[in-house]
Amino acid sequence: MEKGELLYEGKAKRVYKTEDPKLFIVSYKDDATAFNGEKKGTIVGKGVVNNRMSNIMCQMLEDNGIATHLVKELNERETVVRAVEIVPLEVIVRNVAAGSFSKRFGVEEGTVLKNPTLEFCLKNDALGDPMINDYHILALDIATEKELKEMREMTFKINALLVEHFKKIGVKLIDFKIELGRVDGKIILADEISPDTCRFWDVETNEKLDKDRFRRDLGGVEEVYQEMLNRVTK
Repeated sequence: MEKGELLYEGKAKRVYKTEDPKLFIVSYKDDATAFNGEKKGTIVGKGVVNNRMSNIMCQMLEDNGIATHLVKELNERETVVRAVEIVPLEVIVRNVAAGSFSKRFGVEEGTVLKNPTLEFCLKNDALGDPMINDYHILALDIATEKELKEMREMTFKINALLVEHFKKIGVKLIDFKIELGRVDGKIILADEISPDTCRFWDVETNEKLDKDRFRRDLGGVEEVYQEMLNRVTK
């Protein structure tokens, strides 16, 4: 399949049209950003890790009844995905307090939450991706009540599957962000699952195995990305 016109370029990926209007090609970049683009850099090999790992995780979710945008991996950086109408929300699940959650609510990082929490943020860089609640989403006609219910149920199911999967390879899933979209009126997962979009801690040591190493200048960024890929491909 040939790449056509560049449709969209984001912080971490480029999306290209193909000869089939129902299919796009996603190309993963090594560019890294944090704090809504205020911090920028490069993580060598990140695109390869995120492409491969996301496809492995999407396939696992597909095998467990979660519809995703995954069609076919083309090479180490590029994957064919279904054309999706993205719902302009970031959907965030937190199992353990960390990052902005800890700052916002004064909860010590590493505190296991009584139950997983779900947050919606409006996808808008200019506004800083503000948190948004169900009433706002309905008032702004971003999604319907039926879609919101479907999104919640799907996201919590994804969380349960991911938590169990990562536990088996010695990793705690602290939190993660996904985007969802519509295909033929159905909500599907339309995002990556990688060290860019998830917080991963080692079960034994609590070592951070994700983009927090870039955000917080902890060093060893390329190494932990590769470590996560190695674990999921064992």
